[in-house]
Amino acid sequence: MDLAILVAIAAGIFAVIGLSEPLAARLRLPYSVILAGMGIGIGVAATFFWQTNLTNALNPLALGILNLPIRASFFLNVFLPLLVFQVALNIDIRRMLDDWVPILVLAVFAVFVAMLAVGFALYPVAGLPLAGCLLIGAIVSTTDPSAVVSIFKATPSPQRLARIVEGESLLNDAAAIALFSLFLGFVTVNVANPEIGPTLLTFPWIAGVGGLIGIAFGRIGVEVIARMPDFPRGQLSVSMAVPPLTFLLAEQLSASGVIAVVAAGLTINLHMTARFTPAMNLQMRATWDLIAHWAGSLIFILAAILIPKLLSEFVLYDVLLIGIVVVAALAARALILFGVLPVLTHFRLSPQMERPYSVAILWGGLRGAVTLALALAVTENRFVPPDVKHQVGLIATGFTLFTLIVQGTTLRWIIRKLRLDQLSPLDVALSNQVIAVALQSVRERVAETARDLGLTREIVRDEAKQFAERVDDAVSKTDATDQLQDRDRVTLGLVALAAHERDTVLDEYRNQVISADLAERLVIGADRIIEATRTGGRAGYRTAARQTYVTGLRFRVATLLHNYLGITRPLARIVEDRFDVLVFYGMVLPRLALFIDDRIRRIHGRRIADLLHELLNRRLDEARQELESLRLQFPGYAEALERRLIRRTTLQLEEGEYEALVEDGLIGPELRSTLGADIDSRRARLKGRPVLDLRQQKSVTIDGFAAFADFSEKERKLLGKKVRIVYAAPGQQILRKESSAREVWFIAAGTVNVVTDGVKIRLTEGDLFGQFAVLARWRRSIQVTAVTDCTLLTLDEHTFRTLVAREGTFRTAVIESAAARGVEIPREVFDQPEEQRTGTIRAILVKAGSLRLKARKATAER
Repeated sequence: MDLAILVAIAAGIFAVIGLSEPLAARLRLPYSVILAGMGIGIGVAATFFWQTNLTNALNPLALGILNLPIRASFFLNVFLPLLVFQVALNIDIRRMLDDWVPILVLAVFAVFVAMLAVGFALYPVAGLPLAGCLLIGAIVSTTDPSAVVSIFKATPSPQRLARIVEGESLLNDAAAIALFSLFLGFVTVNVANPEIGPTLLTFPWIAGVGGLIGIAFGRIGVEVIARMPDFPRGQLSVSMAVPPLTFLLAEQLSASGVIAVVAAGLTINLHMTARFTPAMNLQMRATWDLIAHWAGSLIFILAAILIPKLLSEFVLYDVLLIGIVVVAALAARALILFGVLPVLTHFRLSPQMERPYSVAILWGGLRGAVTLALALAVTENRFVPPDVKHQVGLIATGFTLFTLIVQGTTLRWIIRKLRLDQLSPLDVALSNQVIAVALQSVRERVAETARDLGLTREIVRDEAKQFAERVDDAVSKTDATDQLQDRDRVTLGLVALAAHERDTVLDEYRNQVISADLAERLVIGADRIIEATRTGGRAGYRTAARQTYVTGLRFRVATLLHNYLGITRPLARIVEDRFDVLVFYGMVLPRLALFIDDRIRRIHGRRIADLLHELLNRRLDEARQELESLRLQFPGYAEALERRLIRRTTLQLEEGEYEALVEDGLIGPELRSTLGADIDSRRARLKGRPVLDLRQQKSVTIDGFAAFADFSEKERKLLGKKVRIVYAAPGQQILRKESSAREVWFIAAGTVNVVTDGVKIRLTEGDLFGQFAVLARWRRSIQVTAVTDCTLLTLDEHTFRTLVAREGTFRTAVIESAAARGVEIPREVFDQPEEQRTGTIRAILVKAGSLRLKARKATAER
């Protein structure tokens, strides 16, 4: 083919791609529908001009279009990995992990159901072997998520549902293509009726190996890209190499190349926020958005050009077969949406999806570029029997056209009939109030600007009169709206407050005041607060606001690893994260009060603003209490974080001042470059978060404990080898039922509940428990539960007895602790021989116990 013709065709295709998007917006149709129409139109026009005798001027161009040297293998091996990689790279992976159960179940189960439904529905009537029918089922089970996701983005729907649909569609394509490869192998070796069970059992191997390869390539890509931060073009070039290399290696090892590419994209997605610079993150996502846009559009339009050729042997009976596929695919999708999803919702594994959204998702399951590319791959495979080629090409293409022409063109009508395009009365009322407040603010600023500029008074007066009419109209709409109750106003105010919190976090991240890891954690927290507040009001707000820093299962597992196996890093990492979040909250939450006064008060009134202030202050107090509790547990670490935060803030302010000086022309670009390099150097030194060394914390805790105040440095070092430090979360049981009388516990920080001999007491910092069982050498029924986050020191029986035998602060602490619990132990008792001391303390404990029993009886009688 002439190079000039090829260049002309490529330029024309890119022009069509560029014009299709605004045309789709103008016609209010899905973008894929316009692309398919354009591609079919180009194919029909090329065929017409090649066969007509009207003119021969366009024959070279028409022949070039009909004989484009691009085949389905090019789509599958080049374009498809790029398309899938971009989706995996841009998906909200951390939020998707919150809903991994419904996403995984819907994706994998939906593919199997659709494949089996279509395959067995076609088998009796299509005249194809079962393997060929199942191959068609795998091809048509891939969905294009763009139309469905756009429904959620364009309507006030829960964003969690959008994430589930997007994540499910990503894994849906990967699973469907893996099954396609599986059954294509049976078709090419002409196995008419394969055993489905053994075939499907190989799927975990195909998917598992592909996933491992993708994770490995993703980690390699992250490490390479992260080590060249000064070369952004090189970083983008390395990212371009990851999808094709991952795909090719996985395919060579008989694994799923698509699943490998998905795994690689998700791996880079998971690490890029923390390992790459903010500018690189934005640039990489923007670049890959463009690459994927071109790749997906090229697949669609080039495949659509071939649709007239695929349908050239179309007969009326094929309409029946396409109808069967349509019914079977819709039935399978309906089973997932109306059968499986409610079951997951019942077990609280998935959010509830209202029926209108389920109907919209059912009808919005368009098929697109991937389906056409897979169908073309079958028709171009010389090992596939001709009858299978013919039917696969016709049925898959016809089904794709049905979803695009029928479902795609009626999707907005369905949405309108389901009233998904309408705001709720609550949102309408809020929008009226927001518009009124915004217009009033604009009027005030315009008046000030007019005065400053010295504009003509008559013009200003005339324009102000016209603008005032708009303000009066907005105010009248607000006054006429009475749907908003105080409860609704509080909910909407809290949603706005959480949204502003999210924006503040992103601003601090862009200014490099906080790290990428912390920003991501806080943004996820703000998103959860917004979702919880929309569904649960102020109670949902308070619950979700705590989730960012409260301890959970991960913390309990980490404490067990530390307390019993001596593995410290998991616990230290969790504690570092909690410190990071709480220190930042202490800085940013007071700023939200200004937002309440500046914006929310003008929209919802003073009473609602006061309620929001109360909720915000309560949240700030809880965060400060948590931080203070951690300060007591891990002294010194919070101060290091606060110093780092202040220094990073100072650097950001300093950089802003230099930018202002450059704009004012007071310093030149050369000096600005030098100053900027110095700031970057200092910022790089502050990039790493201080590491919490729990082994060092043991010595700090011992030094701060009053019982060891008179110990020499040598004695403290020896004590450090004997002491075991234990951390406990609120509600965690420290001792259960009977103590073994082998350890004594010192509370360095926190509060515990101790239940012994039927008596419940509360002990706090500086107190001891377990000492009576050790001193008297008897087993006592004791149960200890942490009330707050606790740091405890434990001493074995022998060391405790040795230390209490010496005069000093340790003995004093033991005596005072016993006295606080109503047990008076004379100091000289500890100077007695060990056997005599044990007997004396037993007698003292028995006497104290009998006195407590008498006191309880006397209280009960009164």
